[in-house]
Formats: sequence, C-alpha cells, structure tokens
Amino acid sequence: MRYLTAGESHGEALCGILEGVPAGLVLDENKINAELNRRQSGYGRGARMKIETDTAHFFAGVRGGKTTGAPIAFLIKNRDWENWTDVMSPFQEVSGRKAVSCVRPGHADFVGCIKYGFDDARNVLERASARETAARTVIGAICKQLLESLGIQIGSHVLAIGDVECEEKDYSVKEIIERADKSSTRCMDADAARKMEKRIDAAKSGGDSLGGRAEIVISGVPAGIGSYVQGDRRLDGILSGACMSVQAIKAVEIGRYNGGRTTGINAADPIYPDGKSYKRTKNDACGIEGGMSNGEDIRIRAVMKPIPTTARGVDTVDIKTGKAARSENERSDVCAVPAAAVVLENVAAFTVADEILKTTGGDTAEEVRQAVERLRDKAASTVRGV
Repeated sequence: MRYLTAGESHGEALCGILEGVPAGLVLDENKINAELNRRQSGYGRGARMKIETDTAHFFAGVRGGKTTGAPIAFLIKNRDWENWTDVMSPFQEVSGRKAVSCVRPGHADFVGCIKYGFDDARNVLERASARETAARTVIGAICKQLLESLGIQIGSHVLAIGDVECEEKDYSVKEIIERADKSSTRCMDADAARKMEKRIDAAKSGGDSLGGRAEIVISGVPAGIGSYVQGDRRLDGILSGACMSVQAIKAVEIGRYNGGRTTGINAADPIYPDGKSYKRTKNDACGIEGGMSNGEDIRIRAVMKPIPTTARGVDTVDIKTGKAARSENERSDVCAVPAAAVVLENVAAFTVADEILKTTGGDTAEEVRQAVERLRDKAASTVRGV
C-alpha cells in the first residue's frame, strides 16, 4: 500500500489517497470518524478542538460500504477555513494578517524558511503542523478495519506526561481498548492520571507545554511479518521510522533491555513446547525478533517532545528585521500526548497492514484472510516438525 496526504492547517481541507487496499473489505464509516474524534480528545488540547469536529468524506474507492480495490480518496474539511480565507486563499491575493517572521525554535519554521526561501513562516507551519495527522488517522482507521478482519487489534495508552509517570504493566490490548479512552489523559493508572492533569494545568498557567511517553500494543500479528534479509525490510525498523515520522515524536523503543544494561540470558524470551504448539513466559523482545514478528504482542514505546509553540514564547530572531525577538504564539495545545498516542496507533496500523500485504499478497480481503490463517498454521507446524 501507499498513501499521500495534502492540505494545510488553516486551508480549506485536508485530503488523502490510499492505494492498495484489497477489494471487498467492509468499511464502517462510523468507526473511521470515531478515530478522528479520539484524535481530538485528551486533557491539554487547545481551543481549536472546540472549533473542529473532524469528519471524513469519502468520494472514491468505496462503494456500498465495501472497498473496490481502487484508490480510496477522502476529504476532511477545516471548519475554521472561513476565518482564514484572506490568509490562505490559493489564488487570491493574501493579506499579511497572520504572517510569521518571529520563528519558533523547535518547530519547522526557521529551517523551512531557509530551505524554501520564504520570509513568512506561515508557508512552512501550515503544512508542518500536526493537523496533518488527521488525514493519517483516517488512513490508519481504514487499515485498522483490515487488521480487525484478520484478528489483529491495536490499542494505546499514556505512560508519562512531563515528570509524572505511571507504573508500567503489560496490559492486554483488550484492557487498553476498554479502559484507556475513559481517562482524560488516556492513562490506565487513575492516580497517575489525576497527577498528570494537575501537571498540565501548571504548565498552562506558566505559558509552557509538556511532552511525554505512550505505548502502542498490537496483538494477533502472525509470526514472520517483516524479514531479516535486508535492513529496510526489518519490521522494527519500519515501525520505528513510521512512528518517528509523526510530528514531535523523538524516540521509539521496541524491546525491554534496560538501556542495554541487561545480560543476554536475562534479555532472552525462552520458548517452551506446549502440546501441539509452543509458548513463552515473557515478552521482553516485545513481539519482534530478527526484524520479524514472532507472534507475541508487539509493544512500541514512543517519546513525544514538548510542543514547541508556547504561550510565553522563546528567544528567537525576526527573520525580516534580523533583530532579537520572542517566538510568536500560534493557537496550540499545552499537551497532546494522549492524542499523539491515537495517531501512533493508526500510523502503526497502516505499517503492519502494509507489511502483511507484502507477505501474503491477495487482491481481495478474503484472499488476505486465508493467507494470514496459513501463516498462523505454519508457525505451529514448524514447532511440531510436520
């Protein structure tokens, strides 16, 4: 599969094209829009979430609630566009009402202006904005439904916001799906969640922002997705790169190795015979060995940096005058870690679905389902020596 997204944060709409989805996949439009709603939720989100109510409008590749095998195309309209037409019009002369020259350190503003020769960072920040992840969430939501048809589920939860951390436990995907969204911070630990809210309130009062950590858990992936034969085919590398492509994600970890301080024996996940199959008693590899899924839950932990747009501003330079200045405050979130976790779920969904299709082939959803079942049978028969 492959996809493209387009659109600016305050333009008329975002759009996306997803190609390669097998024909005959039943799509639930409500589930797709529910993912968009989840992306907009979370304690610490900014005022824009009160303006936008994201809805995906599909106009290609789906007929009668089923995919046709053709490219899927959709739009997400920006409701705030009516207040930005004089600033973001594609062809009419635009006003300088929202020009940005006091660039924000940590954002794409400064380097983007250098790269493309702009003296107004508005041209950069509109596309660099995490608003783009709404389109990627729709793409992932489609892929989630493909994975669900294959018995694969994905969930996420927040481990830390700022310096507030929860006790890490190996929650099942079922537990995460049932419980995480009930928390305003998407944290499974109620006590830690309350402390996270207070920490976000304190940051907001100080005109500051916060980052944090989240975990994405994927269950049901058959063994053998990915490959060890070339570096660019390793599943952990592909997943890590996909997660790092999400705005403000700065570190990704797959596997629990205590920062490299553990020993080989302690790091290994022993394999035991279990009747006609096999079992493991722990999953420190987090579902990937040698660049391939091993049938256990895939667990990905990602670190999001604090949002570089802050109400108080940061020392910078005005690129039009060359003088010292304070960075300008675009309307932004104080903390978007809960929302980022949802985006990461959907980015991972596309990645896993794409890698499964590379392994199984198949022009229809049913052909893919049958191929995945053969993969699962293959893992058991390998242990039996059949």
